[in-house]
Amino acid sequence: MPIFESKLNTASDAYAKNYADQMQALSHLRMLEARATNTSQKRKARFEERGQLTPRQRLAQLLDAGMPFLPLYNMASYCVDDPDRETSIPGGSALGGIGFVSGVRAMVNVDDSGINAGAATEMGFRKMLEMMRMAYRHKLPFIHLVESAGANLMRYKVELWAHGGSVFFMLAKLSAAGIPTLTVLHGPSTAGGAYMPGMSDYNVGVKHNGMAALGGAALVQAATGEIADERELGGTEMHAATTGLIEYLAEDDADGIRQIREVVGNMGWNTHCPPPPLRDFKEPLYDTQEVMGLIPTDYKIPYDARELITRLVDGSTFTDFKSRYGVNLVCVQAKIGGHPVGLVANNGPMSPDEAAKGAHFFQIIDQANIPLIFLNNITGYMVG
Repeated sequence: MPIFESKLNTASDAYAKNYADQMQALSHLRMLEARATNTSQKRKARFEERGQLTPRQRLAQLLDAGMPFLPLYNMASYCVDDPDRETSIPGGSALGGIGFVSGVRAMVNVDDSGINAGAATEMGFRKMLEMMRMAYRHKLPFIHLVESAGANLMRYKVELWAHGGSVFFMLAKLSAAGIPTLTVLHGPSTAGGAYMPGMSDYNVGVKHNGMAALGGAALVQAATGEIADERELGGTEMHAATTGLIEYLAEDDADGIRQIREVVGNMGWNTHCPPPPLRDFKEPLYDTQEVMGLIPTDYKIPYDARELITRLVDGSTFTDFKSRYGVNLVCVQAKIGGHPVGLVANNGPMSPDEAAKGAHFFQIIDQANIPLIFLNNITGYMVG
């Protein structure tokens, strides 16, 4: 494959402006991520009073040290559940992504019970649903660290129930396909939160704090007048001895995470479903950081998509598909990390020629079972 020769002028005023604008945008993104972290951390003292780890501490102890973790949908629900940009908290009251647990690549979802008691929102359900679909496609065990007040009824919407039902459907579908579903019950988990351990293959319950029930003691008293005990209603000790819901009892959060890591390690999942092999590859010839100065924050200002691609792919080499036809659509085949990929980007608005070119490219990439990466930068469609 030919090596692309970059014509990007890193000393130009346009490059400097783009770089500064992108750094400002990146800083804003990091500020939003910190907003979710800081909001949750305000409850740290409360977690410590109960002898619990915070959600982020749970995630850190679950994952293999020194191994990569890919966060997913960390901006979910921003300006959706709360339309105010100054107060909206991204993340959908959950932490999620792909990481390694006892050497096994897994999909991990952690209820952020430091934010609204981990109550699920519409976007939170959609986030979990997409993570489950991804786990299903790629045969990743699904691990859920549960502490949730269920659906957020203060923001009631019909769509909330539809997405919630889809989550439970996917949980059943994962298990039916032989893809392990695992739960650690860290704290009170009522209503929809209780369905997660109820439908999982493996459950670890933390003593004294873990609880799963359709409603807590306060709801039982309000509905029936009966004064009930939370632990008798749905405590992990009761579930371990009476209902059989809990397979393994843990002394505390850290012990619960240790046990679920042990369960994952004993499944032999890498033998049953081996991960993709590591492959030799060459780094791009151009600094990937230069992408910051290449791409304007104003989407109306064009740039050469090949300049972006050459900073992403191995050795800055790629094969240009139909390079003289439908020229506003760039379709290339290349490798990233040694793995073959197809990439699609725009150098201008789409016309029928670009649409036909794209359809042909998608077809051959799909036939070859190669991942397709969209570098979304389209400025519009030419109609007629």
